Amino acid sequence: MTLAILQARMSSSRLPGKVLADLVGAPMILRQIERVRRARRVSRLIVATSTRPDDDPLAEALAAAGVEVVRGDLDDVLSRFIAALDAADEQAAAVRLTADCPLTDPTVIDDTIALFERSNADYASNTGDERTFPKGLDVEVFKTAILRQAHAETTDPYDREHVTPFIYRRPQQFRLATLTQDRNEGEVRWTVDRPDDLAFVRAVYEGLYPARPAFVSDDVRAFVGERPDLKTLGGDPRA
Repeated sequence: MTLAILQARMSSSRLPGKVLADLVGAPMILRQIERVRRARRVSRLIVATSTRPDDDPLAEALAAAGVEVVRGDLDDVLSRFIAALDAADEQAAAVRLTADCPLTDPTVIDDTIALFERSNADYASNTGDERTFPKGLDVEVFKTAILRQAHAETTDPYDREHVTPFIYRRPQQFRLATLTQDRNEGEVRWTVDRPDDLAFVRAVYEGLYPARPAFVSDDVRAFVGERPDLKTLGGDPRA
């Protein structure tokens, strides 16, 4: 069982406040958390946000929903992850997720953790050199001892903002593994960074969630396949 750490903030440059945007009656981040909690290999979830005042509404919404929260420096996301590890006591591995992925797939989370474990990797993801999963299903798993090493050693602001580059940019030092699938959907866009992304995700939730809250990725693919207006919404492939 593995700790999941979900990084979130209100101050997105392209779509401010998106993490609290409404998705069929609840904030987007809570809809994502519903999906993450269906992952069988995730034992605990903590959201890591910032101490900035504009993240107060996010922290309050999460606390009201009973979600664990740690807060720290906005730009030093790596330090926020270390705070989450400290809050959860020592665990051997953790999962990194980002709060712009409300279509996150619990099976893909479980499969990435399983690959991490069976390959004895230091770091595993489904976003490596050979990306086959849609943008928005991103999962990274790492040994917590190595993340602590990164926190202690790196002076690169990029490492501190993006959390894991210290690990995956050193294949000669760390054992890396990448989860792939048979179909190549590396250019498919299910993440939420722009207004058209939010419109896409809202259409998917409105079409699928009322009848089946635990809809899966194949449901999304089938739904988009029947909606020509969604297939390239915003100029990117959606299925």
